[in-house]
Amino acid sequence: MFTVYILYSPEHKKTYVGFTSDMEARFKSHNELGTKGWTIRYRPWILIHTEEFDSKKKAMHREKYFKTGVGREFIRNLIPKN
Repeated sequence: MFTVYILYSPEHKKTYVGFTSDMEARFKSHNELGTKGWTIRYRPWILIHTEEFDSKKKAMHREKYFKTGVGREFIRNLIPKN
């Protein structure tokens, strides 16, 4: 199984879209363990959306959708209103 996920950094008002076969480890990497990469600059992250897929190809296709204009609009509607 593959999980497409959307993270949100309330402190920095940033979102991140990715996919993984191990959501728990990936989330921990984004928030604690990672030492390089774009996401370490915007910690802490909260998980605002996930979707499960039975193939890597389907997960990659959905991740790509979230990075389009329509996909970003979908994401904006998920962001918690504070």
